[in-house]
Amino acid sequence: MRADFSRNFVVDKPHSTASSSWGDALNAWAIPQTILDQAVESPWIHPPELFEIPEVIATSPSHERALEALGAEASVLDIGCGGGIATYALVPRVRRAVGVDHQPEMLRMFEANGKRLGVEVKTIEGFWPTVASEAPICDVVAAHHVAYNVADIVPFLTAMIDRARHRIVLELPAQHPLSTMSSAWEHFWQLERPSGPSPTDLVAVLKEMGVSPNMESWNGTMRTEQNLAQAAHFMRIRLCLVPEREPEVYEFLATQSPPLTRQLVCIWWDRNL
Repeated sequence: MRADFSRNFVVDKPHSTASSSWGDALNAWAIPQTILDQAVESPWIHPPELFEIPEVIATSPSHERALEALGAEASVLDIGCGGGIATYALVPRVRRAVGVDHQPEMLRMFEANGKRLGVEVKTIEGFWPTVASEAPICDVVAAHHVAYNVADIVPFLTAMIDRARHRIVLELPAQHPLSTMSSAWEHFWQLERPSGPSPTDLVAVLKEMGVSPNMESWNGTMRTEQNLAQAAHFMRIRLCLVPEREPEVYEFLATQSPPLTRQLVCIWWDRNL
């Protein structure tokens, strides 16, 4: 699931060459302790308002691959669910939704959205795969924009497979999502950030696990904060800067031209029962 303040992307026991490389690449994103010690708030924030579903959810290959795999139960297990875009893009076909997230605020959004859309909802609070035993088997198991937060990836994927009746669907950007902050880290801390891992690295992990996944890519809209002030506030926290420096972050962002789109990737495969 999403990284918290204490984890800071640490993996203890690599499983294989590809998975250890994946973990090493994510560990490289760890914030140096000298900077982390200056933070007054957790930099690993995921503000719930940024994960609410839009009024109209644009279709995507990820949604299409999940939709075509729904069976008679029409159920989806959504790992790191947030407000539920991965699930509620499948309305009206989906009838049963199970959301897993470690943030209670996200689960409240997920439940409220499901009820509003007429979907039967169950929520599970905690980190995947720790809470996997609480999740029912569902037609589709999805995890959108979560994989880059999971250094110990093999148990995460294995638990997804164990809970899937038909198909597993992963969505992630072609580049690590924190790559968009690299220039800010350089500006405020003179810190060079890494670039990996990539979706092809994740495919390599799956192949070592005996899975032959499919991969599709497309250009999707970049989801951003509502305004510059909100963006500056969240970036200041992520940069481990004290509140008094928020105006500096605002000025920095005002000089930038944020991208409007980004390349997204869907990795999916069917469960062989």
